[in-house]
Order: sequence, then structure tokens, then C-alpha cells
Amino acid sequence: MKFTALVPLLLALASLLPTAHAASAPVTWDTAATILARIKAPTFPARDFPITNYGAKADGTTDCTKALQAAIAACYTAGGGRVVVPAGVFLTGAVHLKSNVNLHVLAGATLRFSTDPAAYLPVVRTRWEGLECMNYSPFIYAFEQENIAVTGEGTLDGSAAAENWWGWALKGAEKSTRATPDVRALNDLADRGVPLAERVFGAGHLLRPSFIQPYLCKNILIEGVTILRSPMWEVTPVLSSNIIVRGVKIDTHGPNNDGCNPDSCRDVLIENCVFDTGDDCIAIKSGRNNDGRRIGVASENLIIRNCVMKDGHGGVVLGSEVSGDVRNVFVENCTMDSPQLERALRFKSNAKRGGTIENVFMRNVTVGQVAEAILTIDFLYEDGAKGDHLPTVRHVLIENVTSKNSPRVFYVASFKGATIDDIVVRNCTFAGITSSEFIQHAGRITLDNVTILPVKKSPSLSTREGPL
Repeated sequence: MKFTALVPLLLALASLLPTAHAASAPVTWDTAATILARIKAPTFPARDFPITNYGAKADGTTDCTKALQAAIAACYTAGGGRVVVPAGVFLTGAVHLKSNVNLHVLAGATLRFSTDPAAYLPVVRTRWEGLECMNYSPFIYAFEQENIAVTGEGTLDGSAAAENWWGWALKGAEKSTRATPDVRALNDLADRGVPLAERVFGAGHLLRPSFIQPYLCKNILIEGVTILRSPMWEVTPVLSSNIIVRGVKIDTHGPNNDGCNPDSCRDVLIENCVFDTGDDCIAIKSGRNNDGRRIGVASENLIIRNCVMKDGHGGVVLGSEVSGDVRNVFVENCTMDSPQLERALRFKSNAKRGGTIENVFMRNVTVGQVAEAILTIDFLYEDGAKGDHLPTVRHVLIENVTSKNSPRVFYVASFKGATIDDIVVRNCTFAGITSSEFIQHAGRITLDNVTILPVKKSPSLSTREGPL
């Protein structure tokens, strides 16, 4: 098995690290404009490579994997362009993108992905819930490529169901899953620092692949497509930079079906997307536990705007795999509303994950209904205080956010030694509140011109100004 040389890897990682100037400059909404100015969509030569020219058949039963890869190889060799999926249903296994290739799925076209795990072999280097391993290939994968895209008005159908991928993760009577032994094994390997080459899963194991994963890539565009029925996480770039996810529609309700999970990524724009998921709509991550600290690359400089969040555990979530830190996140002009949406803005970590999450800004967000709280900070997540790496959330500004119906505004659960500080909520109105606020082991939480309107009037739920 061949692995990339250490020097190119270190150079790639170094390119993701913040500069000294960026680290020292004050972070405000003006910073978002600076970030946006340098995020650029890749461009491609005006050359098309229809997959039907390479043997693909739109009958939904013929395996078109080799045809797709042949079209990608031809496009790459020619210097780039579009690999075009025309109208019809095309069955495929793993698709591996190359530099300067735009996989373009036309309106009326469906790439339907096989449910046979063998279609995603040989194993590739990936991150599985924040831990590096060799596992089944993600459905659409790229490694150390640049200028890549998945675009068009067509559909990417993962075909996942309880009878295949999702069945690996469905909990039984003892609250374990078929995949639990493999999950524990991977965590053990990572905790012990076992080299990546020895963390081999894939055939005979039950760690589900994600849907779209560029790994150590730059200049990435995911635009326009509809994603259905993913095995697990949907769009999850890892250790990558200059990323645009635009106009994507995600409708999938399986276990761990997070919509978009940038993982140790820099300069990311997520806009005009619709998320209807079985888990977090957007979850920003940076590696899990010792493995995340080993690589030590933060997710930073992320802009989320003009998105719609429906069902999910959270609209915008930071965590829980944030051992490499998260900083400089800007959320604006989004709509979040569903009885099955649990929180609007969610932070989650614990004393095993650790990590510092800082400089998070949210403004002009309209919340209809959420099931738990507008803002959740949960440091008791999973292992809670059991660990040596105290998590931090600081410098959070929430402005011009309105909600119509939620049990409470704040659910803040922490423990002694962890840091939650400088949380400012300004010019907001939260209506339909039914429960008392829950705040535990937190530092400064400041309310400035905030109105809380309970369903029934109560002295404890009213307009507040100043520290909470």
C-alpha cells in the first residue's frame, strides 16, 4: 500500500494554518468580507466528456463505474473540463475525481450509488467521525487534488436504507449497533497512536462511507445537486481549503446523516443550501480526541449564509469533534424551522475532545420552531468531564435573531474548569418560550436589548438587559 511522502503532507497541512497576522487581528463581521474576497470558485476549460461516450448506460442496472472513471481520466489527461452525466439513471460505485475535473450532473440525471460495499474498495485514506483510517472509499472522493467540482441540477442518490448502510448503525435493544465493535476498535487504535497504515477497515468491517469527501484538496465547488439517502455524512471536506458549497439540496434522514461537515478546513463558503437531515444540518469539525490533536489543524474562516435548515439535531453546529479547534465562523440570513429541528446554534464537546471554539458570529437569522433551545452549549456531551482536555467556547455574538417557538433560549451545560465566556446576545426577540433557562458553569453571558416572550407571563421570563 502506497502512502504520500511526509514532506508534501506537512506542506499541505502548513498551508491550512492561520498566519500570524490573521491570528492577531481582531475578528469582527468585517473579517467575513475579507474571507469572502479570497474564496474563489474553480474554473474549467470548455470541454465536455459525456459518460455515455465511455460506455455508461442510463438503465439504472448497468454498472457504470468504469465508464465514469474512463471519462474522468480522459478529462484530466486533456487538461480538464466537464464530465457530463446526461438525463437518465446511472448505477455506479466509487467515483474518484482528478484535478481540473467538474463532475456535472444534468437536470433529469441521477447517479445512483451501489449498496454493495465491494463497490467502494480498495480502501482509501479517510477520516471517519474525526479519526483517520483506511476505509471504504467515500462515494465521491478526491485525494490531494485541486480545482475539482460536483455541479448540476441532477440527483446523487446514495440508495441507503435500513436493509443496507443504515442497518449497520441502527441501535438494538442493548443500545449498540452492528458497527459498535469497529467503532470501538478505531477509537482504540487512534487513542494508542497506532500508525494510519495499520488502521485498516473496509471489507469485513462496518464503518459506513461518507458521500462526498475531498481530502487534502483545494479549490472545491459543490453546487446545485440534490443529495438523497446517504450512508452517513453528506458533504465532508477534510484538511482542505477554498471551498464553496452552493445551492445544494440535501434530503436524507438516516443515522448520522449530517448535511455539511467541513473538517479541519479553511476558507469555506456555504450558501443558498437546503438541509433536511437526520442529524446536524451543518457541523464544523477538526478531528477527534488524540487523533485530532495529533494533526492539529483547525477549521477556520467559514461563512454560512442564506440557507434553510429543516429537520436536524442543529441548524449550525460546532463539534463535537473539535480537538483541533474552530475559529472565525459567520452565520447570517438563514431560516431554521421544524418541530424536528432541535437547536438553532449548537456547541458540543467534552473533556476528551477538548478544543477551543472562538469568534462565532450569527445575525439576521429567523427561527420558527426548535425543539430544545435557540443556543445550546453542551460540554456534558457523551464523556462529559471525564478527560484531561478542557473545552472552551468564547467570543460568541448573536444579533438580530428572532424565534417564534422554543422551550427556552439557552441550554448551557458545562463543568468546573471548562470555559464558556463572552457570549453576547443583542437586539433579539424570542417568543413562545415554555421553560426556564438552563445555565450551568458558565462565565459572562450578556443580553443587550433582548426580549423573551413566554407563552404564559412569568416574572422569570421577561425582557433583560445586561449580564445574565
